[in-house]
Amino acid sequence: MGDANLNSGTYLDINLSKIEENAKRIVERCKPFGIDILGVTKGFTAIPRIVEAMIRGGIDRLADSRMENIISLRKKGFTQSISLLRIPRLSSVKSVVEYADYSVNSELSVIKGLSKAAKAAGKNHKIILMIDVGDLREGVLPEDALDIAKETTALEAITLSGIGTNMGCYGGVLPTIHNLSLLIETAKEVESITGAELEFISGGGTSSLKLIESNEMPAGINQLRIGEGILLGTDTTHDYRIPWLHQDAFLLKTEVIEVKIKPSIPIGKTGRDAFGNIPVFSDNGLRKRAIVALGRQDVNIDGLIPFDPNMIVLGASSDHMVIDITDSEQNIAVGDLITFKLNYQGLLFLCNSKYVSKVFY
Repeated sequence: MGDANLNSGTYLDINLSKIEENAKRIVERCKPFGIDILGVTKGFTAIPRIVEAMIRGGIDRLADSRMENIISLRKKGFTQSISLLRIPRLSSVKSVVEYADYSVNSELSVIKGLSKAAKAAGKNHKIILMIDVGDLREGVLPEDALDIAKETTALEAITLSGIGTNMGCYGGVLPTIHNLSLLIETAKEVESITGAELEFISGGGTSSLKLIESNEMPAGINQLRIGEGILLGTDTTHDYRIPWLHQDAFLLKTEVIEVKIKPSIPIGKTGRDAFGNIPVFSDNGLRKRAIVALGRQDVNIDGLIPFDPNMIVLGASSDHMVIDITDSEQNIAVGDLITFKLNYQGLLFLCNSKYVSKVFY
């Protein structure tokens, strides 16, 4: 049932049916708008059983930002269309063409490299030109899109298949009717000037589901790239729990290795902690504390949310995490498991940790 070291004392419980249901609900919710869903696999390192659950939920196109994950999926027999979501490295164009059907791009030199590699391989590679509508991560500015689109359509073995944008991941910019309408207008201009027939106008990720909910998604957007919504049922950018999705498909359980009543501030002269930070403590008197077999080597502790709201994560070293359990109604003892929900950064870290067992249901 699991796929990692069962002696780790820390388990990531993965409910495949809830992931499947989240995928199905998102696909069904977006279908009336003519929107196709790319299932983003990077948040869980493209673990095959989770990918299969997404596919059972109606996801027929996959996407990942890591070529390592895409190559692994291909070698495990996944034949679905796969898009590379991180701008390709110029040094990796051969593998991009070999394993990915689509890639997002913003640099003409890389697109030319993909053209050369695709021609040499006897393939045609599809390009999604990324437009920066304000988040200031990847993408050409709208006023520069036409020039790079014209040069792209003139290249051999390359098809300009769409334009897209990213929001929320760097600058925190939210998708709106205004910035998505700018993307649609840019797409129309690209089609008019180049004669290209764009397959996709890719209007962001999970944060764009808010416009679906409010029935405000501009007509013309026909693709969203969804990871967090399918996996966690949340939208970090809006700080929003999506009410029609499951938030507990992933639960972390980690074993208690010490329970003690101790002062709430250290005793003696203090310096920096093991990571070079100067810790700050509040004097709350004597508190009951549990230590669990989990640390910063396994997870960013800001990504963990105690299932019991009366527990408080106090901090962690590389191998130990300290939790205030004073106000919990549970009688926590050594050997018990404490359960946590996850946010997106918590999921990213845990799925990458070889010390955390993955158990599927």
